[in-house]
Amino acid sequence: MKIATFNINGVKARIEALTAWLDAEAPDVALLQEIKSVDEGFPREIFEDRGYRVETHGQKGFNGVAILSRLPLEDVARGLPGDDTDEQARWIEATVIGRTAVRLACLYLPNGNPAPGPKFDYKLAWMARMKARVAQMLTSEMPLVFGGDYNVIPDPIDAARPEAWVEDALFRPESRAAFRAILNLGLTEAIRIRDPRPGIYTFWDYQGGAWQKNNGIRIDHMLLSAQAADLMRGAGIDKAVRDGDKPSDHVPVWIELDA
Repeated sequence: MKIATFNINGVKARIEALTAWLDAEAPDVALLQEIKSVDEGFPREIFEDRGYRVETHGQKGFNGVAILSRLPLEDVARGLPGDDTDEQARWIEATVIGRTAVRLACLYLPNGNPAPGPKFDYKLAWMARMKARVAQMLTSEMPLVFGGDYNVIPDPIDAARPEAWVEDALFRPESRAAFRAILNLGLTEAIRIRDPRPGIYTFWDYQGGAWQKNNGIRIDHMLLSAQAADLMRGAGIDKAVRDGDKPSDHVPVWIELDA
């Protein structure tokens, strides 16, 4: 089972780039963030024609997450528990049925800038809610995959110029500590367990020639429960997608499970 996460930065704006990647890499499941579309406006037919079932949790103009799956999906749930007043579309869950059932969460974690401030407070509160939800899900003892744009640079090696991010919400100590607290529940960070080297990025800004200078950061992550990590047979980043026509500023991250 190949599962990928991809912040597409507007599904309608990136439809050609997204479908080209799907056709080339053929993931069984694609977790999408920043679809920037309400549910009824999502171009589902394009993906259904490729054999994908489409589940969305959309929002007009920004945010929004989606799951595309060639395998059966069950028990779809939308929204991160813990705050009934939160109207931002950033979390969707489903169980994908392969040889083994795997519970997936697709997430778009808040950016949090400017920090400090209300947006940063919202980011940290959201991460605390995610930690609580992950802890609850771990009691099921089934394989779990948490894939998405975390808007967190975990360590200095995850940025080409870490000194430029010191005061940014993506790299502030509070954000990194909250990320580690989620990991420390017993999750495995798929890319880092496979490749501990510096210079591995998933995001390059559109400005300042960041892509051409490889001035990137790694903020898109796949976190796996112990049961899912035991099934992992591969993991990687489709960096070449960033060099395509009208690309997202993020690139896909993928894992392969023996499931």
